[in-house]
Amino acid sequence: MRAAELFEQSVKAPEVARRLRVSPKSVYQWHQLWREGGVQALASRGPSGSRCRLPPRCLEKLAVFLEQGPAAHGWVEDQVWTAARVATLIGRKFHITYSVSGATRLMHRLGFSPQVPARRVAERDEQAVTAWKEATWEEVKELGRLAGATSASRTRQASPADRRRNAPGADGAAPRS
Repeated sequence: MRAAELFEQSVKAPEVARRLRVSPKSVYQWHQLWREGGVQALASRGPSGSRCRLPPRCLEKLAVFLEQGPAAHGWVEDQVWTAARVATLIGRKFHITYSVSGATRLMHRLGFSPQVPARRVAERDEQAVTAWKEATWEEVKELGRLAGATSASRTRQASPADRRRNAPGADGAAPRS
């Protein structure tokens, strides 16, 4: 209701926007609502968007399922809740379809955050990888190009008279007049 106080003090919309750290467009909309309906018109109507399709009882159950971890629900390869897994879990347990972005919003609402699993093979042998990097990689990696081997330079474009007759694209180039 700070905006209403500032409107009553005749503070201009850009200054209200700066003080409240919102866009001027929002302030102009609020000002119009305030003129038409007073302070009550500025009262929050709650969160916008569609309401949650899971009833509160199901949300509580979902939070318990998430606390149990992914392995308890069949994802044993890592202990990470991804949004896709949560959407699948909701479908399995509650027979309600959620998109990945909807599952992400729902997880945030419950105090969880989706994680991105590390893409590593379960059978990966870290010691063998380290040994290969130290011994073999040094032998097989290519040396970079030598400094003088590159062809990039600041030059001007060649004139048609300087081009070879049999160079690629020479047949389509017409001399400029």
